[in-house]
Amino acid sequence: MNRPTQAPDPASDEQASLWAARLEGGPLTDADRSELEGWLAGDPSRRQLLSGYCRLSARLDRMVPALAASGSVELPPARPAAGAGSWSPWKAAAAGLAAAALAVGAFWYGHGAGRTEDLSTRAGQRGSFTLSDGTRVELNANTTITVQDGRSERRVHLANGEAFFVVSKDKSRPFVVDTPAGSVRVTGTIFNVLTEAASQLDVTVVEGSVQVRPGGPGPAQAAGPTSLEAGGVLKAEDGSLSVTTLPPADIDDMLAWRRGQIVCKAMPVSEALARFSHYYGRVMTATPEAGSRRASGQYSLGNLDEFLDFLHQSMSLNVARSADGSVRVSLPGEP
Repeated sequence: MNRPTQAPDPASDEQASLWAARLEGGPLTDADRSELEGWLAGDPSRRQLLSGYCRLSARLDRMVPALAASGSVELPPARPAAGAGSWSPWKAAAAGLAAAALAVGAFWYGHGAGRTEDLSTRAGQRGSFTLSDGTRVELNANTTITVQDGRSERRVHLANGEAFFVVSKDKSRPFVVDTPAGSVRVTGTIFNVLTEAASQLDVTVVEGSVQVRPGGPGPAQAAGPTSLEAGGVLKAEDGSLSVTTLPPADIDDMLAWRRGQIVCKAMPVSEALARFSHYYGRVMTATPEAGSRRASGQYSLGNLDEFLDFLHQSMSLNVARSADGSVRVSLPGEP
């Protein structure tokens, strides 16, 4: 499992493992999502830490039943069901994740059940990969995926971040992208998936079609699977759902991160800051009034100073930079 360069404190490590189990166990309530967002906001490194535990949790979810049947591990006694979001018995033993992972590794390679790949990028880094089935994947910065190339399906777990897929066509093995906020299912197409919160899922289709199933409570989940064709953009967040169709030029602008850029067309400052925040792995916020101001232009993701100078000089906004790399944007006179 990839871990952050700076070792997390024990409390964050434990909380990350527990949140991973809760995300894998079922949809979060509104209160749960609010609590998770608050915890993630407390330290930028927690997103990468949670992503690592989600990958481990997803792998255990597939392999532990087989391990138990073979006698390699012993599951704790089953507890009475606690509702739709209850954990499976092994997830209750979160403290044993590391030991179980070693057993999973031995079992996996000994039995040849399929091929699994872990791919990730760090802050300020993008990556391009070719999977074992020929699918091409591009990862934005601070993104980690786990890929399982199985006999009946191909499955990707994206806990947090942004990925662009050019899926190799195989009608006998659907290609599924799972995120904490929902899933995307295809057989062969070109699309982009973004998830930066347990309640946020953005899907953009460049070619072909996909079927999106938002997760969690609310209208988005109640609407059931949504089909998207080329040019379709789906945004699901906090239970709300919107679907639009855009021309190819606008789709290209939305995916400008693939060439290391951000294209703003009257984009709220808060949204632009969020994209830079994800790329650099730093906290970047704006006051409500400053965040609602609209920015335009084309900027390099690798040149944060250029964008911040634009906010200050051209939009007359205050830009406060802290020693830890965090940024806060406000209107003149705001505290």
